[in-house]
Amino acid sequence: MSEEIINTGTEKVTDITEEKKTEKSSEDDLNKDRDYEEYCYVCKRTESQAGPMIHMPGTSIAVCSDCFQRSVDSIKNSGMNLEDMLKNVNFVDMTDLFAMNQEMPKANRIKKRTPDEEKEPPIDLKKVPAPHIIREKLDEYVIGQEHAKKAISVAVYNHYKRVATNTLKEIEIDKSNILMIGPTGSGKTYLVKVLAKLLDVPLAVSDATALTEAGYIGDDIESVISKLLAAADNDVDKAETGIVFIDEIDKIAKKEGTTTRDVNGESVQQGLLKLLEGSVVEVPVGATNKNAMVPMAQVDTTNILFICGGAFPDLENVIKERLNKRSSLGFEADLKDKYDNDEDIFSKVTMEDLRKYGLIPEFIGRLPVVFSLKGLDRDALVKILKEPKNAILKQYKKLMELDGVTLEFEDDALFAIADKAIKRGTGARALRSIIEEFMLDIMYETPKDENIGTVIITKDYIEGKGGPGIIAKGAKESE
Repeated sequence: MSEEIINTGTEKVTDITEEKKTEKSSEDDLNKDRDYEEYCYVCKRTESQAGPMIHMPGTSIAVCSDCFQRSVDSIKNSGMNLEDMLKNVNFVDMTDLFAMNQEMPKANRIKKRTPDEEKEPPIDLKKVPAPHIIREKLDEYVIGQEHAKKAISVAVYNHYKRVATNTLKEIEIDKSNILMIGPTGSGKTYLVKVLAKLLDVPLAVSDATALTEAGYIGDDIESVISKLLAAADNDVDKAETGIVFIDEIDKIAKKEGTTTRDVNGESVQQGLLKLLEGSVVEVPVGATNKNAMVPMAQVDTTNILFICGGAFPDLENVIKERLNKRSSLGFEADLKDKYDNDEDIFSKVTMEDLRKYGLIPEFIGRLPVVFSLKGLDRDALVKILKEPKNAILKQYKKLMELDGVTLEFEDDALFAIADKAIKRGTGARALRSIIEEFMLDIMYETPKDENIGTVIITKDYIEGKGGPGIIAKGAKESE
């Protein structure tokens, strides 16, 4: 009898606890919903602009009272009987038609703007890591590029100090926008992604080749801010302290000898000026192009950090031409091939070189922090294979470990992989594709044989002169 009472009491306590959890979760959901406001499906005005919304039965669509009234008035003016029409509209399954909207409710909602008097500082200065801490974290993921990591750590730290202290009211401090120059596969995009993850800020990665002047086919220049807004979950306040990385920036260089309007070259550079400098722009929510089907939001780019990157092919020729200007007859003349084998030629770039390459002076002036990344040599590629936290070899070893197989790599095999990557000329990007090629058969065959205990990748296997080393389970223990 006492056991029954104890059990009953335990069950009641459990039920009460579950009820409290359910109430708390529903309360959290309600508070989260209050942070967002719906917008009219027709005119795209938000609740703060148009008032409470009217919800269509069986759907997640909401319309404002003005649009609803206009719809009713237009039906009445057409001479149709509203009641008869509603009775006969049975052939459309509204639930199926708008199922996508129900699955993604936030696509129809926008985060409310916080009133200025209630706004907290956008960034807590105490939480912004110092440059040496940022550098240490970058070292865990990025191999080499010591100068680049140091330069980006200082630039980012200064930028977020500027945001956190709101010094614009006292002393106007210019933005520390960044231009990274380096060959393909040297780690430009990866460096920015690691940085955004470390700082826990929204990041938008955009490709400059898709951007065109407003009114032409392609993405509008403001689309880079739309992507940042989407990364911030439509939270404008959060997006205004994010990072935008524009890759392939060298592709919008001014083209020489063109007789037509340069809609995706110099025009894009001019359009980006207002974003880099800091201005309030109106961008579409949930889309990259402005149209009547999506709502608009105003975003201030003053505290958004812009990082531009590009491989800048043939820029080295512009730099060499400037450095070789002193080449002439005489005792103090430089050799014309003096800089041909200089692997760090990009570090000698100047603003004049970039202007001659095709970047307009106004655009260069809004990117005050300029640094270069070195091309990766053989030793650096081998380190990339095995040293970072998420190194490629560690990933494949874990995949094989899940099948109960140990994967090992000989040192000569790693150098053979690096040599293949150098020949492909795509930097670190080539490493994964090379490993995918020779690991395909291994990962296909090993699950068939439960006796395989260890697979050793050799240099001969990488070069196609032999197969991998196979050790059966228990063989090492018996030896």
